[in-house]
Amino acid sequence: MAPSAGPQSSPRFRSWLRSRRRPLAVLLVGCLGGALAAARAAADARGLDESIDSTQVSATSRWFKGNLHTHTLNSDGDSTPDEVVRWYREHGYDFLVLTDHNFLTGVDGLNAVQGAPGKFLVVKGEEVTSAVGRKPIHVNGFGVDRLVDPPQAGTVVEMLQGMVDAIRGARGVPSINHPNFGWAISAEELAAVQRTKLFEVYNGHPLVNNLGGGGVPGLEEVWDRILSGGRMLYGVAVDDAHHFKRPWDRTASTPGHGWVFVQAPALEPRALVEALERGAFYSSTGVELAVVEATSVAVRVEVTPATASKYRIQFIGRGGRVLREVAGSSASYEFAGDEGYVRAKVLESNGAVAWTQPVPVGPGAPR
Repeated sequence: MAPSAGPQSSPRFRSWLRSRRRPLAVLLVGCLGGALAAARAAADARGLDESIDSTQVSATSRWFKGNLHTHTLNSDGDSTPDEVVRWYREHGYDFLVLTDHNFLTGVDGLNAVQGAPGKFLVVKGEEVTSAVGRKPIHVNGFGVDRLVDPPQAGTVVEMLQGMVDAIRGARGVPSINHPNFGWAISAEELAAVQRTKLFEVYNGHPLVNNLGGGGVPGLEEVWDRILSGGRMLYGVAVDDAHHFKRPWDRTASTPGHGWVFVQAPALEPRALVEALERGAFYSSTGVELAVVEATSVAVRVEVTPATASKYRIQFIGRGGRVLREVAGSSASYEFAGDEGYVRAKVLESNGAVAWTQPVPVGPGAPR
């Protein structure tokens, strides 16, 4: 006789259970307590970058899973805001940013119905959208306090900079979207934009060319070029979901492909966007990390393993060079002092990936 199907077998219960198993890791830059002085002394001896501060992340911070790029019927999505929010809440997310094109979808009513303090939150956002010729130029604004109008025509860099500045003026945090969509934004153009630290290293839309092609670099290569040139940039993974009613359609931009785990002191809009701005998060397409730790002398990551999966962990430095690779679910890398930066990439045997944010190391480190 088959076991009875109790509430523990429901998809909603399994999503809730997974959501409680968030990383117990601490994303610390610097060391705590009496070890701090020794770590800094060791770092000084190696010439490491000491601009990082252990106070960047509170010891009481928690990890929150969220999607940063989603559309509704208020722009070119196929579902109402309520339907969209419901999908993310029922699939174990802690927060969602709604980013309709040139439209600021209200979140107060959504939070009144589906939000819950410390459990789920909808955050205001907008995808500021325009074009330069036939090149689509899109920048997300997280936590904006008013609608942001796209600037008038200019070069690609001028358009991007105008969007970034306008989002800042609305107290939002900007993130440059899908640079290879329409082959719109080159590495050089992306590097030229000031006052922003976020860009999409992975976007789940099927037409965004994350991996590059035809002589155009993929977005990880673009990321390493910019970091190696001395510019700090953090990579986010997003859904860019538009279609919630066609889950069988591989040509649709469906939800559940890319997300971030943000370490913040509270599940509140300002706390989340400020954590994103300072790089207190990792990005994923399906890998969960139990430990993400960056001290003054080393980086360490540990995967929360899935039963059917195996893992490779790479530590990557200046020029995109793989500094160390480990076959397994945990690994660390001790800084030599001349890497420029170190970021970790976890590759899962069925194609999922996680990316940690770069830690600046030594001379020429990105700022």
